[in-house]
Amino acid sequence: MMRPLAIIAALLAATLSLAALAQHQHQHRHGSAGSAGQAAQASPSLPGQDAFGAIQEIVRILSADPATDWGKVDLAVLREHLIDMNEVTLNARAREHRRPDGIDIDVSGEGRTRAAIRRMVVAHAREIDGMNGWRVRAEASESGARISASADSPAEVAKLHGLGFIGLMVQGDHHQPHHLAMARGTFGGHRH
Repeated sequence: MMRPLAIIAALLAATLSLAALAQHQHQHRHGSAGSAGQAAQASPSLPGQDAFGAIQEIVRILSADPATDWGKVDLAVLREHLIDMNEVTLNARAREHRRPDGIDIDVSGEGRTRAAIRRMVVAHAREIDGMNGWRVRAEASESGARISASADSPAEVAKLHGLGFIGLMVQGDHHQPHHLAMARGTFGGHRH
């Protein structure tokens, strides 16, 4: 009696296991409302490194544009600029001096960081000068660069104080078009 009962239990367990496996395979192949959303959420979207992702995005844009002149494309220039951005963002030292009408910032670094500061800070100050009524100036210094920003409005002075160095560096919407122009080989500004 035990033997046939054990066989029936084993067959029942095997049947249930096969049914569960078949259901899982069906959902994997065809998806379901719950599993499709979960699968999309479980898929990685970041490339793993921000400069890599920025270049990847630019390559997608260039590839999708039939007017891209691949003979002029220069991703190496863009890569060097992104390295500069990394140096300035992560390795530059900034000493901020608040004034009643704005802020002075001494930005310093060594080696590649110092060179990146000199290339980026001076050019960026020209880009944001006049934004929000600000007066922004920068010049190269022995240790990197000095940037000064001022405003007439007390609210804008407070904003300059709150932004500080890195906040000023991210101002404006020129960064992405600037990167695309570099990659296209049509950017007339600094080259590395």
